[in-house]
Amino acid sequence: MTKKILIINAHPYDQSLGTAIASAYEKGAKEAGAEVKRINLYDLKFDPILHKGYHEIQELEPDLKMAQEAITWAEHLVFVYPIWWLNIPALFKGFIDRIILPGFGFKYASSKLFPEKLLKNKSARLLVTMDAPVWFNWLMYGNGGKSSLCGGVLGFCGVGPVCCTNFDKVKFRGPKEIESWLKKAEQMGRRLK
Repeated sequence: MTKKILIINAHPYDQSLGTAIASAYEKGAKEAGAEVKRINLYDLKFDPILHKGYHEIQELEPDLKMAQEAITWAEHLVFVYPIWWLNIPALFKGFIDRIILPGFGFKYASSKLFPEKLLKNKSARLLVTMDAPVWFNWLMYGNGGKSSLCGGVLGFCGVGPVCCTNFDKVKFRGPKEIESWLKKAEQMGRRLK
């Protein structure tokens, strides 16, 4: 059976290392026979601000409806993003705020303490770039960007397992190291993980 993979490139710049990593993963997954869809957040047209919180849900723009349909379709989600100021970029956060809504990602029932998880039976991989060393980010800051996405969003909605691959010390890496990272991302795509 063909695996359905959705790649969400959450870097807001189309010439970024993250965009290159997303392309490498996509190439490997397609070569392995997966059915692949890709969303580049920099291509989408939407208001990233949830103006009234959950008191009144804003109507979704067509690009966000398409993103929800793609997430529903996928069996495996791949998120590619940088860590900025210890967290995910603002555009990515706005994307999550707008689409992971009650009735889509989760559903509350008055008789239960915890919500029903509506995105079960999906796995995910995070491909994360950062300038800091991974150990420093973890030791000093508790790896907040990963924790909030893994547990606070994906886990809350039932996505799992979630695997993470970090590409750290980006500003200190040379072309050979970057090329090896792209090959690594392509190999992950080929393994469909």
